[in-house]
Amino acid sequence: MSEVTIEAVNLGDVGRFVETFGDVYESSPWVAQRAWSDHPFSSLDDLHRSMIAVVENASRKRKLTLLRAHPDLGDQTEMTEASQEEQASAGLDQLRPDQYEAFQRLNDEYQNRFGFPFILAVKGKSPDLIRESMEGRIDNSPDEEFRTALDEVHEIARLRLADLVME
Repeated sequence: MSEVTIEAVNLGDVGRFVETFGDVYESSPWVAQRAWSDHPFSSLDDLHRSMIAVVENASRKRKLTLLRAHPDLGDQTEMTEASQEEQASAGLDQLRPDQYEAFQRLNDEYQNRFGFPFILAVKGKSPDLIRESMEGRIDNSPDEEFRTALDEVHEIARLRLADLVME
């Protein structure tokens, strides 16, 4: 990913902004579209706070759609370039057969319980740590897990923004 400065972000137009930041929140360009109204941004953190506010002010249905846009961890399906890179950084693209089966079982169990995929900012984490997180969160209440998943989405967005914007 190429980096831009916050000054360049502020000098651009909404179309360029959405093109650059539309996948920061997985396949949800509406977040960038709405965050643009808060520009100019004073910093990367300011931009991130604006995007968080857009998501937090969205309806529960819109938030659920955002959560459902995320791919299953360790799955070999189509996903955004950012998700591919993040999962590869955690070794999820090279799981042993027994690990892959465990992830598939946990993904199915999680999806059946909560109605959206397990979401974790996996960049740089090990498959074992990710599996432990999945096992630990499966017993959360639906409301608690919805909140945890949104918090993880915000962390993923922060990491993606850090890859895109120079400070």
